[in-house]
Amino acid sequence: MHIAPFNNNNNPIVDANDSLVPLTYFNIVKLREGEEFSYRVPGYETCIVPATGTINVEAVGQTYEAVGNRKVDVWGGEPEGVYIPIGTEAKLNCLTKTTEVFIAGAKYDKLLEPFDVRVSELDLVQYGSDDTKTHRKIKHILGQKQANKVGRLLVSELFTVGQGGWSGFPSHKHDTNRLPEETRHDETYNFRFKPNYGSGLQMLQREDNKSGDAYHIVNG
Repeated sequence: MHIAPFNNNNNPIVDANDSLVPLTYFNIVKLREGEEFSYRVPGYETCIVPATGTINVEAVGQTYEAVGNRKVDVWGGEPEGVYIPIGTEAKLNCLTKTTEVFIAGAKYDKLLEPFDVRVSELDLVQYGSDDTKTHRKIKHILGQKQANKVGRLLVSELFTVGQGGWSGFPSHKHDTNRLPEETRHDETYNFRFKPNYGSGLQMLQREDNKSGDAYHIVNG
């Protein structure tokens, strides 16, 4: 499905037990300096990642201080995040003039421990080539380095290098359990462009080479 950008007023964009993608959760939270935001998602592990600004995060009696280092946009530095276990209340406090925070989640059934991920702990990989317009840099906040500390949640930022490139190549899908060809793995994407008036195309693939849907993607 495609959700066009809108003012969500800090309410979940993809809520728990969504009818189309029940395995994922996604929210964007915007705060001003000194403002706080608390949330708890029963049955979902989540990860807090500031897109811009700096926050403190409190969970399970611990405080993770000064998370996030980017001032203007996601191109202004490397991401940082905090893992929040299922059903755990987390509180965000904005330390900078403003902050925009991504909260991504996945359905899970075991209670783990919270932890933070700093710049030095990111899992950085590159794929593709400039010649084929498939060059992309992936910054895993929850990736292989954190695989033994999380359940099913994978959180990454993917940067398409150059103009007119493909972010997902080759064409593929994974929304149906039909082994050995495919397993279900729900995904949620939020798209950003630089300059912010840029745009892109997202295509949703069907089985058996049937025609799918295409969407005009804009910033946000």
